[in-house]
Amino acid sequence: MIEQTIFYILAAVALAGTLLAITEKHPVHAIMYLVTSLFSMAVIFYLLMAPLVAVFEVILYAGAIMVLFLFVIMMLDLGHPEKGISPHWKEWLPALLLSGISITSLAAIIVSRHATVSVCPAAQPIREVARRLFQEHGMAVELVSLQLLFALVGALYLGKAPSPPTTLPEKEVVKSPGEGVTL
Repeated sequence: MIEQTIFYILAAVALAGTLLAITEKHPVHAIMYLVTSLFSMAVIFYLLMAPLVAVFEVILYAGAIMVLFLFVIMMLDLGHPEKGISPHWKEWLPALLLSGISITSLAAIIVSRHATVSVCPAAQPIREVARRLFQEHGMAVELVSLQLLFALVGALYLGKAPSPPTTLPEKEVVKSPGEGVTL
């Protein structure tokens, strides 16, 4: 019963974090809301007896990919430094509230799991997980890595500052040999 309640609370946190990430105007704040949403999804996976997927969610998505997104934002210089100097407490409140709910739910799940004795399904060795991942889903892994590479190249291209047009000063204009000659 408690796990079902925590599941619905975390689902609401994930939904609220995602909606705030979509509607936030400041890109760094949007990424932090998305990290909060991904973390609550990781706790949901842990709740559903998938701890390996929960760890992958935190390490890969909330960790590596969000760092890549922050890198892209820093390269594109989309931030507003004048706004980021001293954020108002109202800007911190939604993120703190959602993060607090996610962390409290994770703590409640861990405490309730250790309090009750439950039979855990047989864990697969890492070698078996790696074999299945790369034999059965090898193409998907390669496609995701290519997508990340394309996103990085696109960010580098977009982040490159356009060079100002070069114009020759008026006195250094070179005329072509046939210019100004009338026959």
